[in-house]
Amino acid sequence: MKSTSRDIRLRNCFAVLRHLIADAPTSRQILARETDLSVATVSNLVTDLIELGVVVEVGREDSGGGRPRALLAPNAGGGVMIGVDVAETYVYLEVYDLTLAVVDRVEERMEPSENAPEQVIGHIVSAMDQIRERLGDRAILGLGVSLPGQVDVTWGVSGFAPNWNWHDVPFRQLLADRLQLDVPIYLDNPLKTITVGELWFGDGRGVDRLAVLILGTGVGAGLAFGGQLYRGATNSAGEWGHTTINPAGPQCRCGAKGCIEAYVGAPAILWHWGQLDGRASTGSQTEAMAALAAAWEAGEPTAVRTVETVAEYLAAGVANLLNLFNPDLVVFDGWVTSVLGDALVPEFERRLADHAMEAPLKAARLKRNSQDRNMVALGAAALALEGHLNRLNTVGSRTRR
Repeated sequence: MKSTSRDIRLRNCFAVLRHLIADAPTSRQILARETDLSVATVSNLVTDLIELGVVVEVGREDSGGGRPRALLAPNAGGGVMIGVDVAETYVYLEVYDLTLAVVDRVEERMEPSENAPEQVIGHIVSAMDQIRERLGDRAILGLGVSLPGQVDVTWGVSGFAPNWNWHDVPFRQLLADRLQLDVPIYLDNPLKTITVGELWFGDGRGVDRLAVLILGTGVGAGLAFGGQLYRGATNSAGEWGHTTINPAGPQCRCGAKGCIEAYVGAPAILWHWGQLDGRASTGSQTEAMAALAAAWEAGEPTAVRTVETVAEYLAAGVANLLNLFNPDLVVFDGWVTSVLGDALVPEFERRLADHAMEAPLKAARLKRNSQDRNMVALGAAALALEGHLNRLNTVGSRTRR
């Protein structure tokens, strides 16, 4: 689809603000150089951002003989965005100012049995009540919520959350009715929110073609091109975990056979180890995966063979993605990466050349997520920030390219 002038305007606005968040204080001239935009375009965007209360002037610097240049920074004292990470065992909220610094956080634990929509919403409302009491009269610019499963972002509906057996739950409306706040609410799933977080604050900032691979209970790939999240026609782009690598393989939870997730998702990894080791997993998935990592570190043969086998399937799956999308950067994230990455990633990288074409393999940088922040909550808040910046369309069309 051809980009409209509004699309270009918003894309340029996001680029300016991302650089400003990373490098403030800075000047219009430096922002123009860093974003490859004209000084006039940057000046018009900055004027709009100042009118929106998103950016402020914080001083001046010597320009080397001419008029002193104004220094700019995000308005840390302005409104806030709230990012909500909803998982099977917790609801976690982080409050961010316009520099994307955390100013408050609340966590509510959930029992696995608390999986009805009204119970999940009850925990969000409880956490929000605590946040609002501490924020006082500080404006909430937007609320971003990450829900597991498939999400219809246009209508605010949880289309399918398999672990909770949710189907077509009008989550945004239900949450808005309970919160009774005049605040826009944005929904998406962790795959998309982590990718947005990487674009705004992580390794993906300034990367033209980005893939974020999430290895966890489920498996997926967040994709971004030109600094913009790629959703596809139905917000289902990135279901890399449900691409087939063996039509005769084990059945996946999606109903198909031989999906990547059926080989490299956490349940598949632990099942494979159990088949070799002869012992059933105990405790949570995270505890069992940590036990596998410790066994690999100790050189136990069944653990080593498990990691090698999973690495082979992972290499085949990632090669498919490299060959198809030809990304500049692939970032590995997710809790399995955190727990088992020291064992799995080197083994996978050694096998990748056996499956990937030479040109896309050479073009791609591979790295593990280096952030120690909650990228799900950060990305959800960044979605709220992007929604707030859409108001630029009502401020006026000052940008000239």
